[in-house]
Amino acid sequence: MGKKRIVKKSGGSVNKGLRSRALSRTSKKKLLSGILHVHATYNNTKVLLSDLEGNAVTWSSSGSLGFSGAKKGTPFAAAKVGELIAEKGQIMGLKSVAAIIKGVGAGRESALRAFAGKGIDITSISDRTPVPFNGPRQRRARRV
Repeated sequence: MGKKRIVKKSGGSVNKGLRSRALSRTSKKKLLSGILHVHATYNNTKVLLSDLEGNAVTWSSSGSLGFSGAKKGTPFAAAKVGELIAEKGQIMGLKSVAAIIKGVGAGRESALRAFAGKGIDITSISDRTPVPFNGPRQRRARRV
């Protein structure tokens, strides 16, 4: 009959190869303070670290860490992205950031908590979620 193969499935964790590859591609630039942009949608969470002028230094998303489908929009995936960006920032010598959060996804808070948990100071948090001032087209007038 042959040997039975046992396949062990990891419980929703990040692919180790993708994480180490993402950490190896950090820039050699030294950065003391910067801006952390968190863009949390229903389907994905993207985190971008930029310098004070707004030039992008490093970024990552839950999709690029190996999460797929509905798992990309979870707070767990967003926390992993926040941890990865914090590690990249620590390699560059980052001490403090100002956080800008956009979107209404589930990962907006957990990405920031995971980033702050790595020991980088967050000086300010601002919510820049775009709000429609006109809204969608109204319903037609009801005829009685």
